[in-house]
Order: sequence, then structure tokens, then C-alpha cells
Amino acid sequence: SRFQILSDAQWELIAPMFPTRTGRAGRPFSEARTVVEAIIYRYRCGIPWRDLPEVYGLWQDVWTWRRRMAAEGTWDKVLEKLTAAADAQGLVDWSI
Repeated sequence: SRFQILSDAQWELIAPMFPTRTGRAGRPFSEARTVVEAIIYRYRCGIPWRDLPEVYGLWQDVWTWRRRMAAEGTWDKVLEKLTAAADAQGLVDWSI
């Protein structure tokens, strides 16, 4: 899909940092990968939240996830994990 942004390897690296289904009854749970890709897509394109393509689900759910993950510090942990992985592969230039 043109809306899939993360490779499987990238997702496997950060997937444990996001919530999973609890099995409780109630409102359907959004798939974490879809929501993370929606957030990346939104920032990459510079579009308003309301303009997210429908393939990502309700924009309100995506916005809520982003806000909640920011408040919990999840995005900082994701950045640390991805930076460490890139550095281990020699992809980070620390001389700047």
C-alpha cells in the first residue's frame, strides 16, 4: 500500500513500545502500526489532522493516540531506540 510507511523491520523494533489489544469488550481498538504510520504520514505531508486519509481510520483516534503517547514519553523512547539502532549500523554522523 502507498500508505504503508514503516518496513517490517522498523516496526518490529518499536512495536513493543505501543499498547496492544486487551481483549476487553467495548470500542474497537485501533491497530498500533496503522496509527503510528498515520502519525508519520501526517507529519511527513504537513496536513491537518482532519485530512488524514480514511485508510488510517478516524483522525480523532490518531490524534488522541499521538497526544497520549507524547504525554507518556513514548515518542522519546522510540527516538532513542531508533537512534541507537541507526548508530549501531554506523548511520549516524555525530560530528555535526
